[in-house]
Amino acid sequence: MVEQARRLGKIELISLSKFFGESAAVDKISLSIPAASYCCLLGPSGCGKTTTLRLIAGHETASDGSVLISNREVTDAPPASRGTAMMFQNYALFPHLNCLENVAFSLRMQGINKEERNSRATELLSLVHMESFSGRMPSQLSGGQQQRIALARALITKPDVLLLDEPLSALDPFLRTRMRAELRQLQKKLGITFVHVTHSQDEAMALADLVVVMQSGRIEQADHPREVFNAPANSFVAKFIGGHNVLSGVVRKSSGSSVSVEGPDDFRFDLSSQQPDVGTKLSYAIRTDAIKLSPPNTKQAEFGFVRAVIKETEYAGSDVRVTLQTTDGQEFVAICKEADFYTNVWGAGDSVNASWERENIHAIGPED
Repeated sequence: MVEQARRLGKIELISLSKFFGESAAVDKISLSIPAASYCCLLGPSGCGKTTTLRLIAGHETASDGSVLISNREVTDAPPASRGTAMMFQNYALFPHLNCLENVAFSLRMQGINKEERNSRATELLSLVHMESFSGRMPSQLSGGQQQRIALARALITKPDVLLLDEPLSALDPFLRTRMRAELRQLQKKLGITFVHVTHSQDEAMALADLVVVMQSGRIEQADHPREVFNAPANSFVAKFIGGHNVLSGVVRKSSGSSVSVEGPDDFRFDLSSQQPDVGTKLSYAIRTDAIKLSPPNTKQAEFGFVRAVIKETEYAGSDVRVTLQTTDGQEFVAICKEADFYTNVWGAGDSVNASWERENIHAIGPED
């Protein structure tokens, strides 16, 4: 029984593709989503994340490859037999039915008697804290309330997997943050697999056990959010996730686990898995919040600094966003604490040294 529970809700995508004409919306992706996990498919518009969700749901037919749910091949199975439920971006509530009737609708279609379906619908309304709204029509609800009703309706069939297509995109920022927390709590309470499509980096980082970053129908990186943030697989992931600068330089010396890069200034950093040849142009990501600024005449450690000129500053309350340019023309950003930045009287055109610790720079491979 324990082993069976571990399998329920596990999703396997094997070399999965979807073509529309000659265009590949999803291009030979392979992905394993553990049972009872919260997975976010993240990427810009048109990257293939919603098409991937629809392939899992059975609302799109795969051009090639396989979909397995709970260790069962479902690539060609109809949506109703996959053990999944889908919550759509616009919630798709029936305007002529009240909240209780909306939640109970799928049970009505299954021929379940009114007493039983209303009892189960009331339980789900209670789960999402909407039992007192059972008699209201969708038009009488706020966006957040409509979302809760849509959630209850999706969950009433007791799916092993809940699929969510940008469920928070229509909400205002305050409500989005609140509903984000409620979604995570609900997933943990139910213990089922959630697969959530979003273009919001903050949303994915806050919710997911597994973040899948997509671009042009392919998976660029799939990992725990901390790993994706701290060790982006390539320059696209580093730039899209945010919080990083991507700079480049030519490898001057490479030995052991350390590489010396000749860019605007010589500096060294660790490589975890690469050993590039001397002369290779290498890209590297540096966290924006890990960069420290100091006057140009300050003595620097041997490791990790460049000389730069401040281009502009942007006050953001407790932080200051500083845009800088290296001596060879590369732009980067430092997020400085307000108190630290304004200790010095700096402004546009001033020269500074920008430095960082060894653990805050990450090589992301030869430049494309």
